[in-house]
Amino acid sequence: MAARIPAEERLTNLVVALMATEIGLTKQQILDNVSGYRQRADAGARSDALEKMFERDKDELRTLGIPVETIGDAADPNDLREARYRIPQAEYDLPADIEFTPAELAVLRLAGSVWSAESVSGDAQAGVRKIRALGIDGDEPIIGFAPRITARDAAFGPLQEAIEKSRVVVFDYLKPGEDAPRQRTIQPLALVDYEARWHVFGIDVDADADRMFLLGRIVGDVRITTRTFDPELREGAGERALAGLERVATENSALLEVTPGTEAALRLGRRATPATQGIRLPFVDMHILADELASYGPEVRVVEPDSLRDAVISRLRAVVAANAEREETR
Repeated sequence: MAARIPAEERLTNLVVALMATEIGLTKQQILDNVSGYRQRADAGARSDALEKMFERDKDELRTLGIPVETIGDAADPNDLREARYRIPQAEYDLPADIEFTPAELAVLRLAGSVWSAESVSGDAQAGVRKIRALGIDGDEPIIGFAPRITARDAAFGPLQEAIEKSRVVVFDYLKPGEDAPRQRTIQPLALVDYEARWHVFGIDVDADADRMFLLGRIVGDVRITTRTFDPELREGAGERALAGLERVATENSALLEVTPGTEAALRLGRRATPATQGIRLPFVDMHILADELASYGPEVRVVEPDSLRDAVISRLRAVVAANAEREETR
């Protein structure tokens, strides 16, 4: 069986490949040469399943603010059968008139030291070489996209190890509205990033059913047990998990009024669709969305649903009360 490539590594490889070409890559060239797709193709994955995976990955990159450009037929731009895809490096270039102070340059150098050419995976570098072998020129240098330090949840590492070893894990999980965490025992099958938050998807041993857990709500350490499970259960788990999250998002949406030109308008607008009164925003978890909306303060107002509006108001009142208490203690 071909080695499984984690979704985040596949996305990194895709970014590197799309920035390595000026004229763009066709979908078939991507599926044949980029690590993460290539292994699945070699293992006999159906072409339509690989194409759907690429479409999801492309949408995910755009959600993260990475400008994936689609280049159609010049004679018929709407004909995308032989479309090429690329990430224009010009989108990352700074305007020539921008200047930095010595202090600002020092900070930039410090940030740049976190990255290195070695941070690109071997598969990503091999993918670039294969793309160039097709006669498609790439610009040098291609710098790494995987930093040597990351800001993931503490549970990520142990869960990733347990998935790779097909080992059962135990952790305490605190759901919104509950006073104390509950112990969960699961067979972890996949880690998925959805709307910039990591989730672990697996089989809840006690419930004997698929479950999704937000890493940010795991309390304390993840304990890897000696109990194992069939590694074939991991096959297609990431895709099932993302499909489940997307299904929940289509069933839940919020109607919001957002002040134009604000941070809220910029960030929420990327995920929303225009509505008669404001914007319509799909969501998976009401409590997470309430936290985000409350952080924007007066820039956003919840029209519906009522439960979300009440949750945002509750958070804003808690902030006011905390500030008032702080003032009294001064």
